[in-house]
Amino acid sequence: MNAWTFEGQPGPLGDTTVTLVEGGSFCVCARNGDIRPGGAQGVYHADTRLLSRWELRVDETAVEPLRVLPAEPYHATFLGRTGPRPGRAESSLLVIRDRYVGGGLREDVTLRNLADEPAGCVVDIHVASDVADLFEVKAGRVRHVADVEMTADRSGLLIISTCRSRGTRVVAEPSPFAVPGMLIFRVVVPARGEWTVSLQVNPILEGEESPAWFSTRCPLENAEPARRRADWERLSPVVVTSDRLLSKALERSKEDLGALRLFESDRPDEPPTIAAGAPWFMTLFGRDSLLTSWMALQMDQCLALGTLRRLARLQGTVDDPLTEEEPGKILHELRFGTQVGASPQAGRAYYGSVDSTPLFVMVLGELRRWGMHREAVEELMPHADAALDWINRCADPFLSYRRKTDHGLVNQGWKDSFDGINFADGTLARPPIALAEVQGYVYAAYIARAHFAHEVGDTALEEQWAARASRIRDAFNERFWLPDRGYYAVGLDGAGRAIDSLASNMGHCLWAGIVDEDRAAQVAERLLSPEMFTGYGVRTLASTMGAYNPMSYHNGSVWPHDNALIASGLMRYGFTRDAQRIAYGLLDAAEAFGWRLPELFCGFDRAEFTWPVPYPTSCSPQAWAAASPIQLVRSLLRFEPWVPYGRVWLDPVGLEGLRIQGLPLAGARVTIDVGASGATISGLPDGITLINAPRRPLTAALRQVH
Repeated sequence: MNAWTFEGQPGPLGDTTVTLVEGGSFCVCARNGDIRPGGAQGVYHADTRLLSRWELRVDETAVEPLRVLPAEPYHATFLGRTGPRPGRAESSLLVIRDRYVGGGLREDVTLRNLADEPAGCVVDIHVASDVADLFEVKAGRVRHVADVEMTADRSGLLIISTCRSRGTRVVAEPSPFAVPGMLIFRVVVPARGEWTVSLQVNPILEGEESPAWFSTRCPLENAEPARRRADWERLSPVVVTSDRLLSKALERSKEDLGALRLFESDRPDEPPTIAAGAPWFMTLFGRDSLLTSWMALQMDQCLALGTLRRLARLQGTVDDPLTEEEPGKILHELRFGTQVGASPQAGRAYYGSVDSTPLFVMVLGELRRWGMHREAVEELMPHADAALDWINRCADPFLSYRRKTDHGLVNQGWKDSFDGINFADGTLARPPIALAEVQGYVYAAYIARAHFAHEVGDTALEEQWAARASRIRDAFNERFWLPDRGYYAVGLDGAGRAIDSLASNMGHCLWAGIVDEDRAAQVAERLLSPEMFTGYGVRTLASTMGAYNPMSYHNGSVWPHDNALIASGLMRYGFTRDAQRIAYGLLDAAEAFGWRLPELFCGFDRAEFTWPVPYPTSCSPQAWAAASPIQLVRSLLRFEPWVPYGRVWLDPVGLEGLRIQGLPLAGARVTIDVGASGATISGLPDGITLINAPRRPLTAALRQVH
């Protein structure tokens, strides 16, 4: 089985499961806290399933679930009850399972006796681990590993696979009676009293055991994830608004992004990166992490800096067809399982995406506009130039993709399902494929590089990159525009034919600024047409297209991040009402999903069904979905900093009664106030002027910043 090839979406986990996440670890379990074998439930760390079974029995009977009490993203409390005690009609034993996920698992199990006589019972915890690779579980093809051995000792159980050099140790306090596959406790719970056992699951990777991050040997509040979360809460901007939809969605965004941050244990002082989403993508992705960190700039710029630095360290240096690595190329995803070849960066990198590389340069340019120090830019500029060298070697004249072997992804843009790129009649496009939005990203990367050159006074280099930007923009508008349809093609196929389906991709082209001004109105009209706009968001594919299916992954569904970028593009070109329709449609959807926007949802029209319909295998929490409300606020604020030129633009539409305190900008913390009388910013660093007007697009004139 190949790790990278798209083999369809994983089976649904269902509404009866609970997911807890922290960094590169997560747990999926039933609502009584049990992890049941035979499916996708488990405790995962470093792309390995540490536990495939974790079932609690009291007197050989499963615990009846009462309630799940969510707390932090890595923590939940599962309340349940046992069956009635002998001679009683009602249960009198409450079971409390307090679970913390991170680098393994900690669980404190408490039995509370509500009766007036002691309760004697046997508590069993059934334990198993298949040491499965995440990709095996995701594809539903877990391979039996014959050498998984489980041994018991005084503290608990040791599970190890020699061939995979992975496993787990389960320890308990007080000590259990342990036999392979089971921890047994013979318990007397006092009348009106409690009994508690603390369990810890430690990962073993490459033969090395490490303690779970929430160790039983230190207070919970001192655990590294708890300290990091406290710092995240303390340093994040505070939003005060009369808009309940906005307030709730932003609060959830902050919590989810904090939980999805990734820290490198060997680089404790390095800014974090961001995982793509739970449960299947708890790792660094090029495209996802870059777009997420861009959209989250109003909350935290360290995510963008950390993501750029780590991607720079992993930037391609050699040609390898199996991983699709090439010099200068930015990776698609980083994995730590057993399915693909090793990388020198303590992980396994796959480079099969066409858009991560131009997005790397775009994010670096945007971060500089927000006031990133010149020293950090100088550190990363060689990597940006290497990325641009890769683009220029591969673009002829457009940047396209074709997988190097049958081990790679067939489609390598953000719509990377095997059927995600198709013609209006539903026919699949054949590679090499040049995607519309990718040309927009390349254009924006060229613009960013020209501005870097301008900032250091290199006029010749500035003109060189400006000319390249102008050429690709002209070529794009000539080759991709479909005059008889009034919209841009999704891409060009291997024969140079326009892939003529009506899709959301062209909204990214608005965001990147490659669309000609005289065509923007037609693009906006198409994006908000009934065949595209559901009332909650813009579909990935119009309902009039041959491949349309509102329950598909990429052919008619609604993706929040896609819509957040489309709204930004519409606002950039002055279509403020259209941008507001998308923004508040998405916020309505967030309310329906408990304020957490999922990775995607079905593309049924709002007039047909009152509530948005979930997509069964959607990731939640998911990074760029979590960052989407933050990007929507920036768009509605029309907030555009350009610190190197000493200006900040702010001209809100569709917002009032809003205050953002502690927004990071140019090393300072500023406060934005939006009221009936206008918008102000306090705390701006010296030398930066506020302009209460929309910023002209960078495409209008390269040197023009007024």
